[in-house]
Amino acid sequence: MLSPKLNKQLTSVILLGLLTLVGCSGSKEQVSNVDSESTKAETKANPQKLIIALLPDEAAATVIQNNKGLETYLENKLNKDVELFVSTDYSSMIEAASKGRLDLAYFGPLSYVLAKTKSNMEAFAALSKDGKTTYKAVVIGNAEQGIDSYEKIKGKTMAYGDQASTSSHLIPKSMLTEKGLKPGENYEEVFVGAHDAVAVAVQNGKAQAGGLSEPIFTTLIEQGTIDKNKVIVIGESQPYSQYPWTMRADLDPELKTKIKQAFLELNDENVLKPFKAEGFKSVEDKDYDGIRKLGKVLDLDFEKLSK
Repeated sequence: MLSPKLNKQLTSVILLGLLTLVGCSGSKEQVSNVDSESTKAETKANPQKLIIALLPDEAAATVIQNNKGLETYLENKLNKDVELFVSTDYSSMIEAASKGRLDLAYFGPLSYVLAKTKSNMEAFAALSKDGKTTYKAVVIGNAEQGIDSYEKIKGKTMAYGDQASTSSHLIPKSMLTEKGLKPGENYEEVFVGAHDAVAVAVQNGKAQAGGLSEPIFTTLIEQGTIDKNKVIVIGESQPYSQYPWTMRADLDPELKTKIKQAFLELNDENVLKPFKAEGFKSVEDKDYDGIRKLGKVLDLDFEKLSK
């Protein structure tokens, strides 16, 4: 039998050993948690699969099929899996960006400005055509009804695309505002969803006038979708910055550099064809301040529009 003194010493040693084991176990668990969180952050910043959103200007299946070349190009360039995504409308795309569900996104200028108010997406490239990274919008009228001037839009129906569209809403509405025409007072406005729907509505007389992107309108004429004898170009806007490619600001810096280079080096005509572009050039957020100024002129609530 151990003496009381030895028994006390042995008990102290055992307790000390247990405390040491517990302490080590706790430290390992804490380190493990830290490592786990670090791994998650690294994975999020440098994902193996990139979710890339494209504008819902046409049926989702059509947009994705048209951009299979871009998907393959980026997979090869970045050594990443790529998943193309097309939302039901502009607001859904903005919402997806705000939830951090998109790694890259191809926005319209206005939808980018709206997305910027509630997400960390940053513009890095815009399509270039004829050496420029700008484009225009047009206001068109129904030829049969003789809508060939802004004055004749008074009392008539004006078709716009999506509310978050730059060239089929923001810009043409500003063009009418400059002529003293306000929706609800001087004309009735309707939103038909897409640029081609605007042109078709005007051609068919369901709307007497409409606004859309000049490049898209030109393409519709060339394709024969719109009969140039049935519509009249009433006016064209000043140039505005082109549709931007954007990416999450919190992506790995090296990955961001590779993504930007991939777009700036892109010269494959088949990949560029759906964008009606010759290539892409660098842009930054301040290039879209002109769109923000238009919003103020029209007294638009960007926060409300982005919901």
